[in-house]
Amino acid sequence: MTISKYNPGVTLIVCLLAIVPLLGLTGPARAALEIDITKGNIEPMPVALPDFVAKSAKDRKLGADITKIISANLRRSGLFRPLEPASFIEKITSFGRVPRFGDWRIINAQALVTGRVTSLKNGKIKAEFRLWDVFAGKQIVGRQFFTANRNWRRIGHLISDAVYERITGEKGYFDTRIVFVEETGPKDKRVKRLSIMDQDGYNVRQLTSGKFLVLTPRFSPTAQEITYMSYASGNPRVYLYNIDTGQREIVGDFPGMTFAPRFSPDGQKVVMSLQRGGNSNIYSMDLRSRRTTRLTNSPAIDTGPSYSPDGRQIVFESDRGGKQQIYVMNADGSNQRRISFGPGRYSTPVWSPRGDLIAFTKLLKGRFIIGVMNVDGSKERVLTEGYHNEGPTWAPNGRVIMFFRETRGESGGPKLWSVDLTGYNEYPVETQAFASDPAWSPLIK
Repeated sequence: MTISKYNPGVTLIVCLLAIVPLLGLTGPARAALEIDITKGNIEPMPVALPDFVAKSAKDRKLGADITKIISANLRRSGLFRPLEPASFIEKITSFGRVPRFGDWRIINAQALVTGRVTSLKNGKIKAEFRLWDVFAGKQIVGRQFFTANRNWRRIGHLISDAVYERITGEKGYFDTRIVFVEETGPKDKRVKRLSIMDQDGYNVRQLTSGKFLVLTPRFSPTAQEITYMSYASGNPRVYLYNIDTGQREIVGDFPGMTFAPRFSPDGQKVVMSLQRGGNSNIYSMDLRSRRTTRLTNSPAIDTGPSYSPDGRQIVFESDRGGKQQIYVMNADGSNQRRISFGPGRYSTPVWSPRGDLIAFTKLLKGRFIIGVMNVDGSKERVLTEGYHNEGPTWAPNGRVIMFFRETRGESGGPKLWSVDLTGYNEYPVETQAFASDPAWSPLIK
C-alpha cells in the first residue's frame, strides 16, 4: 500500500501557537452570562459576531473569514444564535474601545465577540478576541493567539472553544479532527481511502491511496494515532497509523479475520473482534507486549467493542440471544450482561466520553435509527432516523454525535451528519466526496 505523507505543520500547530490572557481586561471568574446545558430544551443564546478589525485590506478579509468560522461553529452547536450583521447598530472599528452596550442590548444580543487580526513581519499572524457580557456591560474573556498564516482556520476553532467553554462551563469540541473513509467512484466500484479533516469538513487530507479497502478507522485518545482495518494483505487486518510520521504497522497477524478495532482510554490497548470459524469473539491486545486476551467465548457473533471512559467496562454487540443486541462486560471479560431490550436490531454501540450514555444504531421496521441510552440500557432515546444511518461517534465533550447517512439510488452514497443530544439540531458535514465511518479525535494539543 502506498501511504501519502502527512504534513503535521498544516494542521498540528501546537508548537507554533501561543495563548496568553489580555492582562487587566479579564472579568470575574463567573459572570451572569451562561447557558445551562443540563436542561432538556435549550433556547439558543443570541450572540453578535462583528468582523474582526484590521489595518490592511488583506487582514480585514482574514478577520472576516475567522469570524465566519466562529459563527458557523457556534450555530452548529445548537446553543448559540449568531445575529445577522445587518442588525448591528454599532460598527466596531477599534479593538481597544469598550463597546456601546446599549446598541447591542437593543438588538437583544446577550454576548458580543470582538477581535483584531494583525500580520507580523515573521510570517505569522496575531489574532486577539474579547467576549463581552452585554447586559452586565463587562468583558469576561480576553485572549490572543500567534500562529503561521496557513493555520488561520485553527484560530477560529480555538476562539469558538473559548467562547463555548466560558458560557457553558464545559470544554468545546471545535479544535478537533475527524478521520473517516472517503469514497469515490461508481457504486459498484467504490474506491475507499482513509482521510482526515477538521471537524467542520475543511482541510481534507488523504492518508491512504485507495488501492486497498479500508474500514472502521478510530482515533487514539492519547496520541496522534489511528487504528483501522485494511485488506492490504488480502485478509482484513488491524493496523496502527501514525498521523505525524505517516508510518503504519500491523497490530497483529491473527488467524481468520479481524474487525472493529478501538483503543482503550489510556491508548495502551486495542480491543477488537476476531473471527474463527462461523463465529467471532472479542479480544484485547496490549500494544506494548502484543499479548492478546480473549474476553468473550460464545458460539455467536460478538463485535463492535467500545471501552467506557474509565477503562473498566466494555460495551459490545452480540446476536447470542437470537438477534443483535447490546451487552456490557467488565474489561477483563467478566460479568457479561445484556442491556438492550427494545424492538429491532442494535449495533455499533459507543460509550460517551462523559460516561453517562451509550450511542447506538438500530434497525427497526426498515428504518435506521441513531439513538442513545443510559449505560444500564434505560431511557432509550431516538436522535434521528432515516433510510440508512450508521456509525455514531462522539465529540470529545459528549454533547454531539457524528454519523453517516446513505441516500437511495444508483448515484447515491454516504455523507456525514452531526446531531446534538436534543435530536433537534442536525446538520450535514459537507465533504466533496462520499464519506462514511467517521471517528472524532480528542481536542488537539
